[in-house]
Amino acid sequence: MLKAALQEWGRTCINQISIVDPFPDRPKPVLLIHGLGSEGTHWGFQFGALAQAGFHPLAPDLPGFGQSPFTGSAWRLEEVTGELAASMRGLGCASLPVVGISMGGVIAQLLALAEPELVERLVLVNTFACLRPKRIRETVYLLSRLGLASLSGPQAQASLVARRLFPQEEQEELRQLIIEEIVNANRLVYRSAMWQLALLDLRSRLREISMPVLVITGERDSTVPVENQSELARSIPGAQHVVIPDAGHAVVVDQVERFNRVLLEFLCQ
Repeated sequence: MLKAALQEWGRTCINQISIVDPFPDRPKPVLLIHGLGSEGTHWGFQFGALAQAGFHPLAPDLPGFGQSPFTGSAWRLEEVTGELAASMRGLGCASLPVVGISMGGVIAQLLALAEPELVERLVLVNTFACLRPKRIRETVYLLSRLGLASLSGPQAQASLVARRLFPQEEQEELRQLIIEEIVNANRLVYRSAMWQLALLDLRSRLREISMPVLVITGERDSTVPVENQSELARSIPGAQHVVIPDAGHAVVVDQVERFNRVLLEFLCQ
């Protein structure tokens, strides 16, 4: 039932990137970039609120995920960023707000650095400029994911991630949804993205980001350490930082009303 609700949206396709485009009649485009192993439909709980405020949500499936194929020889964060920029320009977007969660937040930062004229304002959700955790428990989780991505099949990786994102018994439907998405993702793309994210360090470039920025952190995020997110917010000139109580890494799903309120307050400034 949840899966059907999240997939019953219109789409457009440009440059082989499939983009969830649920309200094409709204005047103000906003780009929503999903995280690793996910796809554009996971912003489904934000679409209605954004449209009601006059925004035109554009939620692409990144190459290798969802309905967007990957046909290259090597998946690179920087190249995916360039493809997104070209796709937005192909849709006639000269400048628009960009919202990214987790890996999508990394791509949003890269987009702001490489194509600042395209990014009107930036929302970074449960993301990082450098992932390296400082606590043993978080280090073990990261190493487990890297090991599974390299040595095991997607099912083991998917089960580990799903239980981490949605630990409550009543979240079984959400667990099954993310498991299916990770299992269906391009395995080589997933592995490559995982390693690139683990090695990433954008901290020396954060002061180059000049547009308005909001960092949103789930108080109970167990995937991206809260300390890393606080460091991200402190390092970007003028960035706002909001911590949402009782929210985990999947804040767009587990605290929908609070997240949407914080997001819209910033986008409508």
